[in-house]
Amino acid sequence: MFKEKTIVLGITGSVAAYKAADLASRLVQAGAAVEVIMTESAQKFIAPLTLRALTNRQPVTSMWQDANKFSIEHVSLADAADAVLIAPATANTIARLACGLADDILSSTVLATRAPVIIAPAMNCNMYENAATQANIAALKSRGFTFVEPESGRLACGAEGKGRLAAAEVILAALDAVLNRKNDLAGRSIVVTAGGTREPLDPVRYVGNRSSGKMGYALAAAARDRGASVRLVSTVDMPDSSGLSVIRVETAAQMLEAVRDAVKGADALIMAAAVADFRPSTVAGDKIKKGATSLDLKLEPTPDILSEVKGDFVRVGFAAETVDLIGNAKKKLAGKNLDLIVANDVTAPDSSFGAETNMVTLLFKDGHAEDLPLMPKRAVAEKILDYLAVRLS
Repeated sequence: MFKEKTIVLGITGSVAAYKAADLASRLVQAGAAVEVIMTESAQKFIAPLTLRALTNRQPVTSMWQDANKFSIEHVSLADAADAVLIAPATANTIARLACGLADDILSSTVLATRAPVIIAPAMNCNMYENAATQANIAALKSRGFTFVEPESGRLACGAEGKGRLAAAEVILAALDAVLNRKNDLAGRSIVVTAGGTREPLDPVRYVGNRSSGKMGYALAAAARDRGASVRLVSTVDMPDSSGLSVIRVETAAQMLEAVRDAVKGADALIMAAAVADFRPSTVAGDKIKKGATSLDLKLEPTPDILSEVKGDFVRVGFAAETVDLIGNAKKKLAGKNLDLIVANDVTAPDSSFGAETNMVTLLFKDGHAEDLPLMPKRAVAEKILDYLAVRLS
């Protein structure tokens, strides 16, 4: 997917710098010409020789280096790039780019290039969450830079939190999406739902599910990037919602009303949200105290949004199942009169709620099916939108 593309890979001084070697190798295997730029601090973590062996090109480490044809005239490197990928990107590098500095070969290249820039941060969780870093990220996003969110987990410093470099598959999927950005949904209006609904039990507690909303947000962002006007009905907040019309809801009933309003004039509805099937029959006005030895709950069905919302638009649903994946998905496909249903086994470790990846089967109204391999949720979203673009045309 990167054949004959020139990718400038910027590596900065993070302990995750060793992971850039894997990225470089994968890009070369995919047919890209990889020009590596290493900051001075990056060379403390990984040797330029490693990147030279993987790319068959001498990494650029200085503004005044003679070994590479792009070294002295950094504008040439900026012009040659089809994309600039900075992975890992430290808080310091992000801050310098946000300020528009050009005092080394990496910052100079970024400032001079007209190619898209993709940034994959990696740093201590407190540094990432610091207001200054978040402001710098927001500033760069507003200028069109693409960010690949870091993962949460145990960091090299021993802390637990968000700051670990995203998986190579996720970074490369983001790079692919940017390089091969389509505009085939321009002029289309698409409604997407995301997250799991919360059905209140009392003012404090609720009945819900483990849906993170990541798949819905991936669909909304991908549709936006392909030119669509997107209305996102969501129960959760996500960082990159720029360019989306977001309607926040909590319950299934609220989502039903929001979707009914949003689909007016829409070309498609993609129901990626995990809507609770049941809700408490009565909601306590005050917090239920723990005094009793047991608590009996009476539940009633929630409204079936896909069945109740009518209109002349393409209908895409999701089936998150734990048993008989295909059988249950086919029943929903027919019972809800869908054009496409996306079947997902949520017991699979890399396809569970909250995972960054997904492995799904697409079941179509005409009876055919397509099994997709394990891939980042954004890549799954692009596959769904590929179908939608053809269907709408």
